[in-house]
Amino acid sequence: MSLNVRVITPDKVVWDASSEEIILPSSTGQLGILTGHAPLLTAIDIGVMRLKTVGSWSTIVLMEGFAEVENDKVTILCNGAEEGSQIDLRDAQANLEKVTLLVDEAETKKEKIEGSSSQKFEDNETARNRSVVKPADK
Repeated sequence: MSLNVRVITPDKVVWDASSEEIILPSSTGQLGILTGHAPLLTAIDIGVMRLKTVGSWSTIVLMEGFAEVENDKVTILCNGAEEGSQIDLRDAQANLEKVTLLVDEAETKKEKIEGSSSQKFEDNETARNRSVVKPADK
């Protein structure tokens, strides 16, 4: 048996496939889910979700939300998500440096918030142009 896992953001379905096991970044710590898990509703923190599929592990970065587990179905609704293999390390590092500089140069709390959220808006626009990500069938 396996888990049916769906990761849904406001813009797209990031993952819709079976998995043997998942580890969620819940608000109370790491939460492991296997088949037959008791029904559960939990808050999700910003963090990395790990999925075991066909014996290998995949990762998805989650940006806060909620997860529901019921009858071997796991539904994750979150503000943003991206499969780890789709993240360009150079772009991510450049974005981090840009936002860090904006926050460091900010003089007021409002400027700090605007600086840190400016990248989120750019990333959401880029995300709208991506299609559904599914793991390769083996």
